[in-house]
Amino acid sequence: MEKILIVDDNEVLRFTLTELLEESGFECNAVAEGIAALEEVKKNTYDLVILDLRLPGMNGLEILKKIKELNSQIPVIMLTAFGEIKTAVEAIKIGALDFVTKPFDNDSMIVLIKKALEVKYLKQEVNLLRKKLDENYRHGNVIGNSESMKKVFEQVNIVAPTNLSVLIEGESGTGKEVIACMIHSLSDRKDKNFIAVDCGAIPESLIESELFGHEKGAYTDAKNAKEGKFELAHEGTIFLDEITNLSDPNQIKLLRVLQERKVTRLGAKKSINLDIRIIAATNIKLAEAVNSKRFRQDLYYRLNEFLLELPPLRERKEDISLFVDHFISDSNKELNKNVKGVTGKVMEKLISHSWNGNVRELRNIIRRSVLLSKQEIIDSIEIPDEIRILSQETLKSNSISEIKDDIERDIILKAIQDANGNKILAAKNLNMNERTFYRKIKNLGIS
Repeated sequence: MEKILIVDDNEVLRFTLTELLEESGFECNAVAEGIAALEEVKKNTYDLVILDLRLPGMNGLEILKKIKELNSQIPVIMLTAFGEIKTAVEAIKIGALDFVTKPFDNDSMIVLIKKALEVKYLKQEVNLLRKKLDENYRHGNVIGNSESMKKVFEQVNIVAPTNLSVLIEGESGTGKEVIACMIHSLSDRKDKNFIAVDCGAIPESLIESELFGHEKGAYTDAKNAKEGKFELAHEGTIFLDEITNLSDPNQIKLLRVLQERKVTRLGAKKSINLDIRIIAATNIKLAEAVNSKRFRQDLYYRLNEFLLELPPLRERKEDISLFVDHFISDSNKELNKNVKGVTGKVMEKLISHSWNGNVRELRNIIRRSVLLSKQEIIDSIEIPDEIRILSQETLKSNSISEIKDDIERDIILKAIQDANGNKILAAKNLNMNERTFYRKIKNLGIS
């Protein structure tokens, strides 16, 4: 549910607007003046601010400037009287998204808010995609000089120009999405969309709508028609990460789409033809999931037209020095530091570590070390023992899912502690999507 802050000194308007927005499905908070508004923006996360131009104390323009200093990404809609249009235009120049003259039409206000939120989310997705491409995939040069990675690159070059569905298997943090991007960029579809879907981050009740889209009125909250991820990937590539998180009913629906190369939106009567490349990924052996009846055999064969197995970092230790140099360079740019490298002793420690979290874990360690380093050469490094070594007795007395939950809970709690309680920063440090992070917190019972 999107959270909106209303800033207006008119008590009646605050009440009326709050009622209107809450009836439309938004969560609202309303304050009467600028200082209270700035405190709210500092303490809480808001998706949008509705701000009056005329306020006691600081006026709307002053508050707008300070809000943008605190959070440049938050959209702000200005409320103005009829004679304040010139000032409202000035607010647009400062950073306001739009302005509404009072008295306003309720329906028009709701439409404007929804459009503002859509623009915000679109910008976030674009920025995230650009960041991922910049961090993970640089002009086709994926990091790796070991024999095992040379074999992977050779296989990528072979399969990329084809339309074969590709299944990528590898432990978490080995770079499955990076390789998927590489396949897309080396294919004839490189100028079309690459759509990544984290199958574990979408609630079960929404997965069909997210993947296949819906028509207006298909269900209670479907107030507008929506394209699904498959439609968005038409003529391009769709990457289905953590494919084993799909339930059996949704596996059946996916199988039908792959067989027919057609998709039908929820609530629609007509199907839509698809020209699409499928890449799926999993952090377990999918064949084992099939053998244990946790994944459909027919869908497995549809996805596994070409199998790529990514080696864990502990099996390609000759690549660690390459990653260290790369992550130091990236961290210097991000953190405005000037670290040149690590000592031989530190490199020996990095090479001897088991790296259960693979490349992602190494990146986080280097990033933290660069931040803390007071010298140009890192001469000591701390590698937190976040993953508990489990005894055979523990393994026998607990289910795999319970053990996994305990490990994830410990890692997330440690990340939150290291970030001084800032969950957004904790998610970023774990290189985890915020939605996935908050879903895991809820599922693991972390307060």
